[in-house]
Amino acid sequence: MKTDSIWRQDADQTFYPTLQTEMETDVVIIGGGITGMTAAHLLATAGKRVVVLEALKVAESTTGYSTGNLYAPVGSYLNVLEKKYDPETVKALVASRSAAIDQIERLTQQFGIDCHFKRIPFYLLTEHEAEDAFIRAETETAQAAGLPAYLDESKSALPFPISSAMRVENQAQFNPMAYVKGLAAHTAGPNCQIFENSQVTYVEEGSPNVVHTEHGKVRAKQVIHATHTPKGIWFLHTLLGPYREYALAVSLNSPYPEGTFWDFHAMHHHSMRTYVNDAGEPFLLILGEPHKVGHQEDNEASFRKLEEFARERFDVKNVEYRWAAQHYKPADSLPYIGRRDKNSEIYVGTGYEADGLTFGTLAGMIISDLILGKENQWAEMYSPTRHNPKKAAGKFIKENVDVMAQYLKDLPYRSQVEELADIKPGDGKNIEMDGKNYGAYRDDTGKLHVVSAVCTHMACLVHFNKAEKSWDCPCHGSRFGVDGKVLEGPAYLDLSRMEDKPASTNRYKKITSAFFFAASALVGAYFLRKALWEKGPVQ
Repeated sequence: MKTDSIWRQDADQTFYPTLQTEMETDVVIIGGGITGMTAAHLLATAGKRVVVLEALKVAESTTGYSTGNLYAPVGSYLNVLEKKYDPETVKALVASRSAAIDQIERLTQQFGIDCHFKRIPFYLLTEHEAEDAFIRAETETAQAAGLPAYLDESKSALPFPISSAMRVENQAQFNPMAYVKGLAAHTAGPNCQIFENSQVTYVEEGSPNVVHTEHGKVRAKQVIHATHTPKGIWFLHTLLGPYREYALAVSLNSPYPEGTFWDFHAMHHHSMRTYVNDAGEPFLLILGEPHKVGHQEDNEASFRKLEEFARERFDVKNVEYRWAAQHYKPADSLPYIGRRDKNSEIYVGTGYEADGLTFGTLAGMIISDLILGKENQWAEMYSPTRHNPKKAAGKFIKENVDVMAQYLKDLPYRSQVEELADIKPGDGKNIEMDGKNYGAYRDDTGKLHVVSAVCTHMACLVHFNKAEKSWDCPCHGSRFGVDGKVLEGPAYLDLSRMEDKPASTNRYKKITSAFFFAASALVGAYFLRKALWEKGPVQ
């Protein structure tokens, strides 16, 4: 079994240089995933000079670890959104996501990108009669929103009992890593320079903005944070909940019907689809078992539960691949796409939940229109400056109470082991040494890798993720490799290594100041927004 995304096997390698100089351009895009490369292509095509800064390799972070599903429905469910908002909002949501899928199809055809793009049906189904009413409600809402949806009386051709199912025609699937790498290859040129292994360490805002990396910097009028969640400390982070979700690619002993299938249950959600690789080998992909980042002690349990789900319903021959991906849930159930502030030249796309390939493409479309001065009919609905405190209050309170609970929980620091010698190969533990707090991992050869356990974003304590061999922050979702390198999330800086900085900042002092700053800022901002809302909605 390979502990990697299935998409890598059919995607070309990229060899873009590392930024090692100072440059000037029109737009800097931080992140080379589907949001960043869609925006880069549209802006460069329109004549803008663009620089893309990717910390790792193009399409090999969140985009390359998704499941490749493209659909207009959303994981927060259309009938639920209709109750929270109104029918017109749901229509606009569906129309915008459909336009994004069409954009992917056009670019795939225009450049002949070999990414297995294919139109397929989408199913929302349940195995439980008690949830049939929910499936009917979702079908009715989808139809009213303009989707080609209907109740499938055949209940799909899955090899396990289905109580009811909604079918939506003309949705799609593809290999997201192959698509974005292909789009990058056709975008790179005189108007678009792409740099890999160029981790951004700081954005100095001004006129122009200056984006710093370890070995260079770029000046630009506009900066796009296309990093799934914006880098640095933003109020927007208080409106986002970071979640980890797991995926398997399995081989079967019997055929599987074509389509994307969501298995709905009040207590869980799983999605399934097929993929046939370049060699003609079929796989069944299964996604599910989400949890808050850094909150689960045994991450291996998520993979075990996912495999149990698969084997209970399918004739599984073997588990071939397994991987995980991250998503961020927005407080009011809609992504935040556009200008960070009303007159800002800093742009962001975030809060896609698990629907990021479509929303990421849409974000690239909206942000490029804003920069080019074009009208975009969906920009206002997704704007990060929108005022929806009543719709966001529940999740806002839940997520931020959780963040504060994590600070307080880890404040009286407790070592998981007494000595470094107690850590077994393949495991990582938090340990206190000389009044400082570290994360220590022993690899399979017995070598120790010791880093600071204090997240460089807002000083929360990182926890070890044994399944993926990473240090995960339970507050805002930053993740770090066992060497301390930033993997994803809002943190700019790596965790310091013990051999580099053995006398790191006292954690109690850092945590205390961060706690009071964060608590004051969050509570103050929330009640200010609430007060503004009670005076009347901002139009």
